[in-house]
Amino acid sequence: MKLLFASDSFKGTLSSEKTIELLTKAAHDVFGECECSGVPVADGGEGTVEAVVKARGGRLVTVPVHGPLMENQFASYGALSGTEAVLEMAAASGLPLVPEDQRNPLLATTYGTGEMVKAALDTGYTDLSIAIGGSATNDGGMGFAAALGVKFFDADGNELIGRGEDLAKVVRMDCSGLDPRVKDAKITVMCDVTNPLTGPDGATYTFGAQKGATPEMQAALEDGMQNYRRLLIEEFGIDPNETPGTGAAGGLGAALLLFCGAEMKSGINTVLDLIGFDDRLDGVDLVVTGEGRTDWQSAFGKVLQGVGERCKAKGIPAVALCGSLGKDYEKIYDCGIQSLLTTVDGCIPLSEAMERAEELYYRGAVRLFRFFL
Repeated sequence: MKLLFASDSFKGTLSSEKTIELLTKAAHDVFGECECSGVPVADGGEGTVEAVVKARGGRLVTVPVHGPLMENQFASYGALSGTEAVLEMAAASGLPLVPEDQRNPLLATTYGTGEMVKAALDTGYTDLSIAIGGSATNDGGMGFAAALGVKFFDADGNELIGRGEDLAKVVRMDCSGLDPRVKDAKITVMCDVTNPLTGPDGATYTFGAQKGATPEMQAALEDGMQNYRRLLIEEFGIDPNETPGTGAAGGLGAALLLFCGAEMKSGINTVLDLIGFDDRLDGVDLVVTGEGRTDWQSAFGKVLQGVGERCKAKGIPAVALCGSLGKDYEKIYDCGIQSLLTTVDGCIPLSEAMERAEELYYRGAVRLFRFFL
């Protein structure tokens, strides 16, 4: 029997690599001789760079950037080959980088994400895949564009750095200094949200609160974003609201689309392509995937959906070992996952389940494999 293991990490307990290790041990304990291989996966959110770098045998490159509040810090991206690199905007502009009592999207900027892209271009990488989840920002990507050479000005001619509060101040932009390499590069945006830049379902009203925006801040940010949108339409002749996903990462999606000519793609499918997942399925009899919690959201751009659909297309059975099941978890069956099993085997507190994560996962894997004896 040839087995392939491709599980997401279990947040706070098990890495993707640890699940591979435990599944391999359980498979040999149950089947004896069998062929096992594994590949770390992620859905284009947190942990994407680490998973892809390990799967591809790449390396991390650490560069100095400015954080969400323009503080000096370092961020790492993944170097995969002579031309390919994978980046997470959260490494430079992510919400976890801002202490809870300082979270204010009026003051946050994506400037550091632009610096990280520039650093990758400086090193010679021309095929960039960028995961844009987990942002602390709502600046429409102004900061990102500013770091790449675009100049934004207020009514008095003062240059703006590109914070959320600058959306309402900007009256003119000058793209003549935009780094020409961004247009020559192939830039793929890993994005699984379809929100437009503005409006009730836009960047501000959908995601602003989780970044620290009060209702008053949201109103100010939305007014500013509408102003910024008008300038983008004037400059590019394109309404960003007509492209799904431009509201992702506080509007960074719009900046990547318009300033860089980037292509937006599903996060999990981009990751699976980067790690050569389809080739890894050759000759495989069973695929085991999983995640910490499976519910209705798992069928929309998550690891189980991506892995299940790839297996379904090749007629390979795929099963999932998960920490817990939530509302409408059955939706994942339509995505090619044939069965679900949980790691927990009794009614225990969450704290105990997390403390015993490795033991419970291994025991769950043994139960799963015994179905195939």
